[in-house]
Amino acid sequence: MSDINSDLALFNELAETLISEEDKNPVANRIDSNKLYDSIDLSLNDSAMVDDEFKTVLRDILISTPKTATNLFFNQLFGGRQSKAVLGDLLAVMLNNSMYTYKVAGPQVGIEQEIIRKSCDLIGYGEQSNGTFPTGGSMSNYMALVMARDAKDSHCKSEGMTKPMVIYTSEESHYSTAKNASFAGIGRNNIRFIPADSNGQMIAEKLEEKIIEDLGRGFVPTFVNATAGTTVLGAFDPINPIADITEKYKIWLHIDGAYCGGVIFSDKYKHLVQGVERSDSFSYNAHKMLGTPLTCSIILVNDKKHLHDSFSNDADYLYQTDGDDFNLGKTSFQCGRRNDALKFWTLWKSVGTSGLKSIVEQQFELAAIARKYVRSNSDYTLYSFDDSISICFNYKNIDASALCTALYEHQITVVGFGSFNGNTFVRLVTINANNEEYNILNFFKVLEAFVEKAPELIAVKQEIREQL
Repeated sequence: MSDINSDLALFNELAETLISEEDKNPVANRIDSNKLYDSIDLSLNDSAMVDDEFKTVLRDILISTPKTATNLFFNQLFGGRQSKAVLGDLLAVMLNNSMYTYKVAGPQVGIEQEIIRKSCDLIGYGEQSNGTFPTGGSMSNYMALVMARDAKDSHCKSEGMTKPMVIYTSEESHYSTAKNASFAGIGRNNIRFIPADSNGQMIAEKLEEKIIEDLGRGFVPTFVNATAGTTVLGAFDPINPIADITEKYKIWLHIDGAYCGGVIFSDKYKHLVQGVERSDSFSYNAHKMLGTPLTCSIILVNDKKHLHDSFSNDADYLYQTDGDDFNLGKTSFQCGRRNDALKFWTLWKSVGTSGLKSIVEQQFELAAIARKYVRSNSDYTLYSFDDSISICFNYKNIDASALCTALYEHQITVVGFGSFNGNTFVRLVTINANNEEYNILNFFKVLEAFVEKAPELIAVKQEIREQL
């Protein structure tokens, strides 16, 4: 068995290899899925593997894994690498604390609570606010829904669903809403998908119309999910008009800021979530706009009693010392929970709030560069709007899915496609704050060069899609 020092030395060697490979091949040495198990030895066997062979296998895996930190990865709502956050994550792995009690987490509890306190201050929540670190944005949305359900019917926890509850969300909201409605016992058929305008924003008037209709039918409006950064267009739902409605009808308002909730750190762009302080809960992912490693999700609650009411449970074998404010398992969905706060704290501590502001604003600046390029080139069609870090476009009327697939399969760049209002387009996400203007312009240069050299491939891909 290797000791920790030798394994750390191996880690450093492999990390250097990865960084070097990122420069040489920013995408990956892609392996077709049907050839994966023939290309790399992923088998688990009775006998141990010798160290040299083990290192070789690990190197092969690194080289072939998509490289999400490079300047040619634009596919997901995360990307890049903030080194101080990586440092914090590595330390969290070495410490290996679980975050349910102060007894086993110690100062890490204070780190998590400081992040939550500062985040609540940034959005204007009061002294009674609090929060926790769920496993991701989908879990944040689920916890918000559970709290809304329990706030509407206090007997629900013990007796189950007794009221015909309904929930409301935009047609452009995250797909987790449907899953969460099922998990919470409300049911997928009791979701009302509210139409969005031409910019992808929920139409508040349509929301109120649907609430009034449901009240007339004997339903109980329970939960409204507004989005700060929709998955495809990066749209921001209008919070104040929505809050006017939820306050009028006494409905829980949650703001899903998983994608773009990080704007709370920017004076320049915070207006995109104007009215956030009126919400009952708000969530954001530091592993998206703020560049921490996956996962780092935060949900904030305007009144912390809802966290306790929905998620606290007695467990004498666990909660043996310290008060509730230090035993975080009483306000989280999970019991055992890894330390996701330290990596965000090391980043925040090292760069300050002003540094996080710069990280966020850099993404908007990159998006503006991309939009300007698309608008100035007649071969492109732009579908995005200002104040979004999702740049949606088509090039020379080429089928977007065929183009993105071809770019990926030929290891040129990694970018995805999306759809809105019957249009399918390439979606370039400028969330990697380590990028600069050159990297954005280089993406378009790479794309155009690829199309010029392989028009027949694109045509074939498009033909195949049309036949399906």
